[in-house]
Amino acid sequence: MRLVFLGPPGCGKGTQAKVLCQRLGAEHIGTGDLLREAMRNGTPAGREAAFHVDQGHLVPDQVVNDLISERFARNDRPQRFILDGYPRTLPQAKACDQILSGVGLDLDGVVLIHVPDREIVRRVSGRWSCPKPGCKATYHVISNPPKKSGHCDDCGTALVQRSDDAPETVEARLVVYHRETEPLLPYYRAKGLLRNVDGTGDINLVRGALETAIVDR
Repeated sequence: MRLVFLGPPGCGKGTQAKVLCQRLGAEHIGTGDLLREAMRNGTPAGREAAFHVDQGHLVPDQVVNDLISERFARNDRPQRFILDGYPRTLPQAKACDQILSGVGLDLDGVVLIHVPDREIVRRVSGRWSCPKPGCKATYHVISNPPKKSGHCDDCGTALVQRSDDAPETVEARLVVYHRETEPLLPYYRAKGLLRNVDGTGDINLVRGALETAIVDR
């Protein structure tokens, strides 16, 4: 199982990827976590990324590609994984293909979790997450509330709401998603890798649909 999860911000791909990886014995590779790890460890790509972050700039495609390349160049590279948050652009997708092919780990599939923009904006206004490194569990006050209000089920850390979950910020992020990430859909469709899953239902129903999409191919 070597997959990419695609979808708009707030569609639940990170939450679903984490749970499915735990259940199926794969590694969840989130670019945010990978970026922070590389910056902490001072790897070449991590140092380059830190420069851009410190300047308040977006991390360029090439630096993100280098982060992924560093991860798969290591001896402990995973044989089974879900990439979450990468690739985001067509150049990243082409680079990703080259990186994985170079270590004999071509993708088995690309799963699009489709959720309409209006639903995305509604969702994020109630989204909270665990700030603890290594956990990063996410919750929603309506669809996936924590057992104890305001605290992470997994580690008990007080939950926080990210500043970029404000509705106007999410709307701007959706514009970027449609412009930069949606071109990946015909690219992967042409390769016979794309699978579509409706992400608007109950979290467990969506998880079941994801598992079906993964197993059926």
